[in-house]
Amino acid sequence: MFNIISLISGLLFGFGLALSGMVSPGKVIGFLDLTGNWDPSLAFVMGGGVLVSVISFRYILKRPTPVFGREFKLPTRNDIDKHLISGAVLFGLGWGLGGLCPGPALSSLAYGNPKIFVFVGAMVAGIVIAKILTGTFRKEA
Repeated sequence: MFNIISLISGLLFGFGLALSGMVSPGKVIGFLDLTGNWDPSLAFVMGGGVLVSVISFRYILKRPTPVFGREFKLPTRNDIDKHLISGAVLFGLGWGLGGLCPGPALSSLAYGNPKIFVFVGAMVAGIVIAKILTGTFRKEA
C-alpha cells in the first residue's frame, strides 16, 4: 500500500511540475535572468508550494503518526556546517547552469530528451560520488 501511495504522490508531483512548466530548463533560466527577460512564474510556483506546506504542516504534525506510515521522519539537526553550505552551493550552481533540479529532472525523463538523460546521469553520478567521499554510501536492504 505504501508503494502505491508513493507512486501516486510522485505522479501527482510530476504532473504539477509539468503543468506549471517547471520541467523546462528555459523557464528556470528565465527566472534567474534578473537583468534580461525575467520570468517571475517560478516565484509563484515556489510561493504556492510554501503556502500549502505552511498550512498543511500545522495540521499534519498534530497527528500522532502519518496516515500512511509508522512515524514522522523529521530532521533533528539545525546546525549549519560545511557539508550543508557546499551542498547548497553545488545545488545552486547545477540548478542555475542546467535549469533543472532533481524533481523536475526526473519528471523530464518522460519527454525522452537525450540531454535530460545526460543531466540525470550526471546528477546520479554526483550523488554516488558524494556518498562515497563522505562515507555515507551503503547498500539498502
